[in-house]
Amino acid sequence: MITDAYETVGRPRAGAILFSCEHASNRLPRGVPATRADRALLRTHWGYDPGAAWLTRTLVQDAGGAGVLSRFSRLLCDPNRAPGDGSMFLRHTDDGSPAFNRDLGPAEERARIARFFEPYHAALGRAVASGPRLLFSVHTFTPEFRGNRRAMEAGVLFDRYRPLAEALVGALRGQGLTTEANAPYSGLDGLIYAAARHGEAAGVPYLELEVRQDLVATRPMAVEVATR
Repeated sequence: MITDAYETVGRPRAGAILFSCEHASNRLPRGVPATRADRALLRTHWGYDPGAAWLTRTLVQDAGGAGVLSRFSRLLCDPNRAPGDGSMFLRHTDDGSPAFNRDLGPAEERARIARFFEPYHAALGRAVASGPRLLFSVHTFTPEFRGNRRAMEAGVLFDRYRPLAEALVGALRGQGLTTEANAPYSGLDGLIYAAARHGEAAGVPYLELEVRQDLVATRPMAVEVATR
């Protein structure tokens, strides 16, 4: 199913793995104006997580589960942030300020939440209700951020499920990926909102995977990493 806010792939079912991808797309829906500078910003990691959608689709195909992917840019409204979080609607980034957020007021914020955020989470909630054995949120991160080179290649973010996260860290290291727990961000800081929200509500274990973007820069590269 494809809507303005989300796309679902595969078939949710009990005992399978459910994948989510909150930053799958840098799409601006019709009616949202964008300047040339906006379009350039949307192509960067501020607009979406490059490679994350390819990773998610391959994981769904290989695992035989299902996936829920966003169809709007995180600059429009970030579905991996809680309502009220100051970073849900970014007015400024290190690489520019999106014009479509510059004069954003409370009424427009509520309208975007109703049009994009809530339908995405409703779809993810319906999928989680099928009874998966694991909810796995898929993201990517930049090789360098604010002048700091990131040597790690993958991260497993968690808050409640440390043993499960540590097991996955070990498995990914066994596949030759330099992997750390709760890096480059930490689930203990509330940065796995989508997975935690739906996993806790349904009693389903949840983790978030982060993969360095230069490892998934093309579809074949993403497929190779997803297979590993």
